[in-house]
Amino acid sequence: MRSLRRHPLLVPALLCALVVAVTRPADAEGESGDDSGLSAQVARLYEDASLAAQQYEAGRKEADAQRARAQRLEQLLARERQDIAVLHEDLGRIARTQYRQGGDLPYTAQLLLADSPEELMRGQRAVWQADLAVNNAVAKSRRAEARLATDEAKAASQWQALEKRSGELAEIKRTVAAKLDEARSALQGRADASVAAGSCRGSVRLDQPDAGSTRAWVAPVETYELSAGFGSGGERWAHRHTGQDFAVPIGTPVRAVGAGRVVKVSCGGAFGIEIVIRHEGGYYTQYAHLAAVTVDQGERVGPGQWIGQSGTTGNSTGPHLHFEVRLTPELGSGVDPVPWLAEHGVPL
Repeated sequence: MRSLRRHPLLVPALLCALVVAVTRPADAEGESGDDSGLSAQVARLYEDASLAAQQYEAGRKEADAQRARAQRLEQLLARERQDIAVLHEDLGRIARTQYRQGGDLPYTAQLLLADSPEELMRGQRAVWQADLAVNNAVAKSRRAEARLATDEAKAASQWQALEKRSGELAEIKRTVAAKLDEARSALQGRADASVAAGSCRGSVRLDQPDAGSTRAWVAPVETYELSAGFGSGGERWAHRHTGQDFAVPIGTPVRAVGAGRVVKVSCGGAFGIEIVIRHEGGYYTQYAHLAAVTVDQGERVGPGQWIGQSGTTGNSTGPHLHFEVRLTPELGSGVDPVPWLAEHGVPL
């Protein structure tokens, strides 16, 4: 990656782009209460948050580089102050030497006190050299003091610009996060209402990611932390945990792990909103506790296709995706998803 130092207009341009992303209005569909509009708004805000995070990181790196430059300038200033102190000492020493050698005597007095013309010439030469040394020392000291003043002003300006830029980036990041939290809450609220009613609102349609480089098998979510694993015990389950949990925020796009056909889309019960997909080879995958679905029963899906958005519906104590691999479409036929995915080239 090229150094940002060579592109002084990069960070301001990115800040402008982020401001546009943060301040643009919600979709008209989202404002009217349509599920597709709300889901699309959450997906768009995830993109905005990702952009904000990337540009915040770019700005942080530029800020770090600028901070390093400012610190080097501070070190230079310290050396300049030391040099000026040495110059002042030299100037004082020269002045004292000149005084002791009679440099302050007028020319007539020196002429009367001299024993010979040669002594007078040597004395005049010494005085001239001393005067020259004093003048050079004074000029050098003044140049150093002027350079120090300029560098001190430059350092102060850099620190001020750094503080301002860091504040702008942090504010943009906070604004995107606040808008995303609000949209997540609305999405989850509608999902909870669907589960309580026992009927799904129907699929919503989102712009799909570029599938040009998608592998045959992928993880069900792109970025995650693994939480409860297959076979683990806990108060939430009557027996053992039947799948692998992926801790992700509400609204995170959920992907089909491989090609297949949707055999079940349902709402209600312990799994809340869930999707089950049948894959070639007879295996089934389940995606549960969703906040929204983007596919219909009977629809064919490809690997990496967004099939829903994560949530915390059903028997769930926090946002996550519950993912299962089954031998049948029904609960109780599950196998450990982690080694199954690993066999398909997807290590978690």
